[in-house]
Amino acid sequence: MSRITALALDRLTPADDKRILREDGGIVGRVRAGKKGVTVWFRYDTKLAGKKHDYSLGTWPGKSLAEIRAERDRIRTIVADGIDPNDAKKADRIKRQQAVAETIRKADEERIKAMTVQDLFDVWVADGVARQDGNKELKRLFAKDVLPSIGKRPLLELTDKDILTMLRRMRKRDVTRQTVIAYNDVNQMLSWGEKRQPWRGLLADGNPCNLVDVGKLLPADYEEERDRTLSPAEIRELSEIFKRMDTDYANADDRRKATRPIDPRTRIALWLCLGTLCRIGELLMARWEHVNLDEGVWYIPRENVKGRRGKKQEHFVFISDFTKRQFEKLKELTGESEWCFPAKNRKGETTHVCLKSVSKQVGDRQIMFKNRENPLKGRAFDNSLVLASGDNGEWTPHDLRRTGATMMQELGVSLDVIDRCQNHLLAGRVRRVYLRHDYETEKTEAWRQLGNRLDAILAGGAEIVHFRREAG
Repeated sequence: MSRITALALDRLTPADDKRILREDGGIVGRVRAGKKGVTVWFRYDTKLAGKKHDYSLGTWPGKSLAEIRAERDRIRTIVADGIDPNDAKKADRIKRQQAVAETIRKADEERIKAMTVQDLFDVWVADGVARQDGNKELKRLFAKDVLPSIGKRPLLELTDKDILTMLRRMRKRDVTRQTVIAYNDVNQMLSWGEKRQPWRGLLADGNPCNLVDVGKLLPADYEEERDRTLSPAEIRELSEIFKRMDTDYANADDRRKATRPIDPRTRIALWLCLGTLCRIGELLMARWEHVNLDEGVWYIPRENVKGRRGKKQEHFVFISDFTKRQFEKLKELTGESEWCFPAKNRKGETTHVCLKSVSKQVGDRQIMFKNRENPLKGRAFDNSLVLASGDNGEWTPHDLRRTGATMMQELGVSLDVIDRCQNHLLAGRVRRVYLRHDYETEKTEAWRQLGNRLDAILAGGAEIVHFRREAG
């Protein structure tokens, strides 16, 4: 049996250059003499699919004879299975590459899964939001109240309970307004993330803010701090918008595709807020048994009044001619119900409409002020109720209450009477206990003047007055 020995290899000299060495089992060596000495390049000669092939086994003395024979045995096993060792080598390399790629992918996946609220905030504040102050107030709020509470929370694990815990901590500090702002800002950030990768994948179950009713955390008498009032021109413009909606819809070629006008009951609710200074929630809970058009009085029971428990007071609105006409129109629409603004609940029972319904309808028609790219299901999505081309900002039903109060002030009504028309709680227990005059005459006159003023504005005969911005 021909066998190459280690001794034979050690005895090779430059004179053996190009000499061929053979060993049974297909091992063939070729001697090379170079500057670094004598080396032998070994290959394995065999047949695959009837054709002659040779495969490199390595070079001596870099590899020992034992290593060269072990490589020959490995290749021989592969060939015996009908596989080209070169293809097997390439496949092995591909597998190793795929294994590396998979390892990197899994590591990247784990990195994404571990991304926190802080990571989202860093990207959002840099690329997703641009406020006039350069986001300074936003960064301050998050640094103080949001990130210390939920910043380290993996976004994949963020829940509505985490957000509620954060908001409750703020409420304990009695920073009500900041609590609302924090909720709105976190909601905006998460809504932004829902539309973009990789955040979208981490919020696959939806924005947890959607499960949080921030209103339940707020004091019953909380009112958003705004100073928006409508000018006479805007009030008149609003009336013209309502008329134009009706005309456009009536003249539409295909009413099924045309934009429907805002609900007549919603329009009446807006005019009543303006003419009575009531809160929209108090109005939408009204019952017809409490509206006496013959005597000109609308009674608001204590339980319908917004305010802290134990500090709410019933209220009487003395109806002006302007307000009476609104209630008469409403009665034609809903007079058969016990509710002024009836609706069916999930059980099919008749109750009052959702207290947010009018505000939503007004907001959905001023989307230029919303951080909303697409319409909500079953909701309007336009700018049909934007006033003054949006120069004065968005308006809400509550702004009408403030507008009416400001108009009373312009008409010379005393602040005490305006407070009582708005059903504000008198400051100080002594005043509430000892000053028992009900101001019926003064309030009746104030509402009468306001109603006349609104009639004049809507008739186009009132001069334009720029109201002073006052909270109310």
